[in-house]
Formats: sequence, structure tokens, C-alpha cells
Amino acid sequence: MDKMIGTSTVAQIGILVHDIEKTAKVYSEFLGVEPKFVTTDAYNQAETNYLGSPSEARAKLAFFSVGPSLDIELIEPDEHPSTWRHDLDKNGEGIHHIAFFIKGMDEKVMVLNQKNMPLLQRGKYTGGEYSYIDATDDLKIVLELLENH
Repeated sequence: MDKMIGTSTVAQIGILVHDIEKTAKVYSEFLGVEPKFVTTDAYNQAETNYLGSPSEARAKLAFFSVGPSLDIELIEPDEHPSTWRHDLDKNGEGIHHIAFFIKGMDEKVMVLNQKNMPLLQRGKYTGGEYSYIDATDDLKIVLELLENH
């Protein structure tokens, strides 16, 4: 059986939070790991697109390395339209996505779309790009595809 996205190795678990500093402190104490904090890039670099429209959406992120290739990512979104803001407002704090490193972003997004898993949000980060896919009907979660360049 072929892997739909070319991998089955989870790279990241993303969790939406209201207060990243407070939640990161608890995770740090629990895991014994210090987080790496980042803020997503502004639109002129990230070119964030949410539900087919450009968005100024940004988020504060905290990454905890918890395995050789696994991170826990805390996400505190700003007020602009995004999958992060929508899901935090609708569902509250908690797991938002699982992420996989892939190759061939456009192809993978197209394949998933054909499987009724549409693109929610897409953007760039330093060294790569990401896509959030709505797989909630079939997989009960949002997928994040990450492709480093």
C-alpha cells in the first residue's frame, strides 16, 4: 500500500493556546526541555493564504524537541483570519494538527484535495513552506505538510 503523502513519520504535534508563555512554562517543567520561541513571518515573507484569500495572520510559536524527529509546537495566534484563530475560537485550546515532512507540496496538496481533504491555509517560513489540510472528516484532525527547501 502506497503512503498518500510519502511518509508515515510524524514530525510535529501542534497545540493551540491562549497564553503561550504560561503554557510553555508548564510544558518546560513537565518535559524538562526548554522551548525555542519564534514568531511567524509577516505577510510580505510568509505570503499566508487562508481559505483562498491573503491573510496577515501571524502566531507566536514555542517548539519543544521531544524525540529525534518529533516536536511539540504551541501556537498562540493573533487576531487575523487563520486556521489557528478559527479553531481556537471555535474549539478552544488543544490539539490542532499533526505534521509530516514531505517532498512535492503542490502534488501532495492536489492528491489530498482529490481525497476530499481540502487546503485550509498555506504559507512560507524561512527555509520552506507549509500547508494545513482539512482531514477532519476522515482522519479527525488537521494535517500540516512541511517541505524544507
